[in-house]
Amino acid sequence: MLGWWRRRRAPPPIPEPLWQAVLHTFPFLRQPTAPAADRLRLLSAQFLAEKEFHGGQGLAITDEIAVSISAQAVLPVLHLGLRWYDDFVGIVVHPDQVVARRQSQDETGVVHEWDEVLAGEAMERGPVMLSWSDVRGAGASADQGYNVVIHEFVHKIDMRDGAADGCPPLSPGQRKEWLGTMEAEFQRFREQVLVAERFSGEPPWLDPYGAESVAEFFAVAGEAYFVNRPRFGAAFPALLALFDGFFRRDPALLP
Repeated sequence: MLGWWRRRRAPPPIPEPLWQAVLHTFPFLRQPTAPAADRLRLLSAQFLAEKEFHGGQGLAITDEIAVSISAQAVLPVLHLGLRWYDDFVGIVVHPDQVVARRQSQDETGVVHEWDEVLAGEAMERGPVMLSWSDVRGAGASADQGYNVVIHEFVHKIDMRDGAADGCPPLSPGQRKEWLGTMEAEFQRFREQVLVAERFSGEPPWLDPYGAESVAEFFAVAGEAYFVNRPRFGAAFPALLALFDGFFRRDPALLP
């Protein structure tokens, strides 16, 4: 398993049949130009060489699992570089979603505990956890803008300069512009979610979980941007321009 790239220090290309199978399963991975397609494949192989995959709950990490996750994780940094992911090594993959016990203390000192069902989780300067059932279904869920791998790796980009706050590391001026746009779009989205939940309004296209915080909104918007750019751009034109600028994607080359 995975011996085709572990045998050499410089990772060889991902085998053609395996790579084509992954592209078929996840059509959003296909790139508009040959150089971008080659870069995605190269960075995916490098990602495999740099990261360590671990199966949870008895899951065996196969070539399909490792390459599927690697290719999707690379999308956000395709034009930024893998250095954005150099603060961690481990990726834990569970067969399905997991239940995590949470605890918090409110302002009065009362401790609250609850269970949270997770499809994925990214830890600051720590590993990433993913549900394989959610990863495997990413091709079908792209129409809804859902992608757990990209969601968690956008969190990783967000956390490069500390706790997730909805903004990647930027200069002070760029940060002010970014947060101004992000906060305005977040409040608009949050209001749409509230109207849908409380007054039977039209439900939003994006995952309502993005209304939890501006950090979650960045991750939810990020996954939609990479897997369904046309629909995302129609719903969030201001964020489309913002993300194009940061992720260095040329709009002229995109659908």
